[in-house]
Amino acid sequence: MARAGLWSALAFVLNLTWEIAHARLYTFWIDTDRMRIAWSLVHCTLGDVVIALAAFALAGLALRQADWPLSRPWVGATIVVIASTTYTAWSEWYNVYQTASWGYTASMPVIFGIGLSPLLQWLILPPVLTITYRMLCPRLFEQHAATGAIPVRDLSGAEK
Repeated sequence: MARAGLWSALAFVLNLTWEIAHARLYTFWIDTDRMRIAWSLVHCTLGDVVIALAAFALAGLALRQADWPLSRPWVGATIVVIASTTYTAWSEWYNVYQTASWGYTASMPVIFGIGLSPLLQWLILPPVLTITYRMLCPRLFEQHAATGAIPVRDLSGAEK
């Protein structure tokens, strides 16, 4: 569970950064209500975290290894890229052309009518996410694996 939490936290930070960077390519940016713009950014980022977590789980199931970012990082990341990019292509098409939930500005480059920025997001971020996870995971989890517990400090700061 903790590893999925790490994956989700990293996905939140990376995707929020991406959402802020490409917000001007979507029509919601034109809205004069800044709270609605902020809500759109948070809403989209949380959706991205769900996509990232579902793809993380799919890679774990496909590889039969929950720790795939450590044991089989590039195969797992490839599964995440394929799954998340495929879902995003469908979602962008559906939400832009079928339900009109959001739209692109004239600045958004498109491929077959799908925004290039969200496709690049899921081609670039999963490998970055995997690399970052691989750097942080041993520091956060494996230091305490030998004892099976995280050290507890008393109020004076002494380790128990």
